[in-house]
Amino acid sequence: MKVSKPQVKNIIFLVILTVLFIPQTRQPIQILLHKGFAIFSPSTVEKSKQKTLVNYNWKLKDESGSVFNFKDIKGKVVLVNFWATWCPPCIAEMPSMQKLYDNYKDEIEFVFVSNEEFLKINEFLNKNNYSFKVYNPATNYPEIFDVTSIPRTYLIDKYGNIIIDKSGAANWNSDSVRKIIDGLLK
Repeated sequence: MKVSKPQVKNIIFLVILTVLFIPQTRQPIQILLHKGFAIFSPSTVEKSKQKTLVNYNWKLKDESGSVFNFKDIKGKVVLVNFWATWCPPCIAEMPSMQKLYDNYKDEIEFVFVSNEEFLKINEFLNKNNYSFKVYNPATNYPEIFDVTSIPRTYLIDKYGNIIIDKSGAANWNSDSVRKIIDGLLK
C-alpha cells in the first residue's frame, strides 16, 4: 500500500495533535515552542505612547510574610514580571530573566510577582537554580499594569516611564535590553 503526500501530512498532523493533548507531553512541547519565540528581544514603547507610573501604592509579600512596599523603589529602574510556574511562555523566558538578574541585581530592582503558593514557587525556583526573589501581591497592583495574560513584563525608568511593556516570552538577556538598561542607569 502506497501512502500519498496528503495522507502523510494528515498522519503527522494527527500525531502532533495527539501529543499536544497528552498532559505529560503538552507542556514540554509548548515550552519548546515558546523558547523559539523567546529568541526575540522585547521592543521599547514609542516615546509618544509611553505611560507613566504615578501610583506606587502597591504592597507585596515575600515567602516569610514580610511586606515589600513598591513605594520604596520609586526613583529607581525597575523590572516587574508577572508570571506563574505552570505557564509555558513564562518558563521559556526564565533562563534569560535569571541571566539578566545575575548581571543587574545590584543596579536595578527586580520584582517577580506570582499568585501561586510559595511552596510551589520555591519548588520551581530550586529545581531550575533560579535565585531571584518572588512576591505575592498583598494589595491590588497599580492600574497602569494591565495584566490580562502572563508573562507580562514592564521595564520602568527612574521617572516612572514604562520603557518596555511586553506580553509573552522574550529574550530579556539580549544586547538590546542590556543597552536600554545601561542607558537608563546613566
